[in-house]
Formats: sequence, structure tokens, C-alpha cells
Amino acid sequence: MALDPQVKAVLEMVAKANRPAYNTLSPKEARQLFIETRPASTPTPPEIGSVRNVGAQASHGVIPLRVYRPTGVPDSTRLPAYVYFHGGGWVIGDVNTHDVLCRQLTAASGASVISVDYRLAPEHKFPAAADDAWAATKWVVAQANELGLDASRLAVGGDSAGGNLAAVCAILARDAGEPDLAFQLLVYPRTAPDEDSASHHALAEGYMLTRKVILWFHDHYRANDADRDDFRYAPLIAKDLSRLPPALIIVGEYDPLRDDGIAYASRLRSAGCVVELADYAGMVHPFFSMGGAIDAGRRAMTQATGALRRAFEGVKT
Repeated sequence: MALDPQVKAVLEMVAKANRPAYNTLSPKEARQLFIETRPASTPTPPEIGSVRNVGAQASHGVIPLRVYRPTGVPDSTRLPAYVYFHGGGWVIGDVNTHDVLCRQLTAASGASVISVDYRLAPEHKFPAAADDAWAATKWVVAQANELGLDASRLAVGGDSAGGNLAAVCAILARDAGEPDLAFQLLVYPRTAPDEDSASHHALAEGYMLTRKVILWFHDHYRANDADRDDFRYAPLIAKDLSRLPPALIIVGEYDPLRDDGIAYASRLRSAGCVVELADYAGMVHPFFSMGGAIDAGRRAMTQATGALRRAFEGVKT
């Protein structure tokens, strides 16, 4: 299918703005640019019940978290929980850049969303982000009562690099025997150990996320090239992907990471896992968070939150 007209309009606006590419900036400058440019396509934040910032204790210190609860739910009600890891190539992004997205997720799913502000590269190389994601997930379970959560109804997810971290946490939870995750929601996840798939090359330029930026992110994240052999860097290479929670994997037709998500869905299915793959025609990499300008972003949000609701409803408590 051709590039979606709404996506094309956004790409034209981006081109006219003539902003520098992330790979031409320092990580600090790139983070600031990311903050400044997101609002243009971000939807209006929905009303929710409450938002509070807490800290998860980890071996290196405290991991900041932001806890969202939907409106109209008493504080005494234990809600299902969705632990969310933001995108940004493990280099940019934080709980503020993904605040509206998390408000959408909690308002439409009826679950409490816990957004994790994991450590970023290059100040904190691999596996710092993966370590923080796993530590935060375990902490949420341990503090479920205090947070007003039902630990038996827990899902993980994220977009892009955050989808990578969620997939890693699902594998680690299975291997540890707990928590028993109900679902994993992976939005254009980064799963492969390299950047050599057909989509990485065919969509290297002109579709928002470029190959040069991807390589810049990954070069900042890796401590050394041996990291490519670690499933926590690339869950696609994990030897065993059986007995993992059901998954919804969302990808876009014009996203360089498209093949990463499709390949991961294929491997999960081959391992006997329940997987729904949603390939959105005409879409570029960040469309899921661009519901203010792109209708398909809103449709994907509806699909994602509906899948979360069904997953939590299917858990026997």
C-alpha cells in the first residue's frame, strides 16, 4: 500500500521544519529535541483518575516510576497493572515524553499503567536498561498492595526500545518462575541483534526513523559488540521462546523495524505461544503515539487497550 496520506502530511511538516537528525547531535541535545518535537502530533490527553511518581528500589539506587489510575475507580480497588517501557532507542525519552500515551493506555484499558524511567545510554550502557526494566517489574509485584494493584493480573509492554525491554522481561519472568504475566504488548519492538533485515535497508531513509539514527542509538547502547549475542539485547535470538505470555505485536508497513516485529511474532508462534500480529498499512515508526495527527494511531491504541482488557478479563483471580 502507498504511504498513508496523513503520514505523508506529517513527513512533509517534519521536512519543512528542517530539524537536525538525532545522529548529528549529542545524546543530551537529542533528548531535548525529542521533548520539543513530540507535542505536534500528540493527541489531547484523556481524563484519568490520578497520577503519582514513586521510586522502585534497585541494586544501583532508585528507578523513577509514574503510576496512572483510570478515573472513577476507588483507591481501595486493586487494578490490573500494565508495566510500560518507553521508546527512544535506549538513549532518549522518559516518563514525560510518553505521559500522554500512558494516560491513553490507562483511560482506555481500565488498568493501572506503571511507566518506568529506566537508565539511558550512553551514560548507562547495556544491560542497564534491561536490568532496570526487570527490577522495576519485580518491584511493582512486591509493592502491589501499596500501589493498589492486583499482582495476578500483570502485563508488560512498550514501544520500540521499550518493546525490546518488555520482551526481555517476559523471558526473564518465565525463567524465574514469577511473575506470571498475563500479556505482552509490543509496539514495533526492536528484537534483532543486527540491522540487516530487508526493512532496515529498504526503509533506511525518508520514513521518520532512519537507518543512521538506528545505528546511532545502538552504538550508544552497546557496551561492546559481544552484546549482540545476549538475548537481553536481542530477544529474537533467545534459544527458547516457549511458555511466554500471549502477545500483541504492532508494526508499521514503512517502519525499518517492521521485520524485527514480524520475525519475533513468527518465532513466538513456532514456539507454541499465542500471538496476534497487527501490520498497519502505510504507517511509519512512531505512528502509535501520533494519534493527534494520524487516525491509524488511534485505531492501534484501541486495538492495544482492547487486547489488554481481554487479557486481564481472562485471568482467574
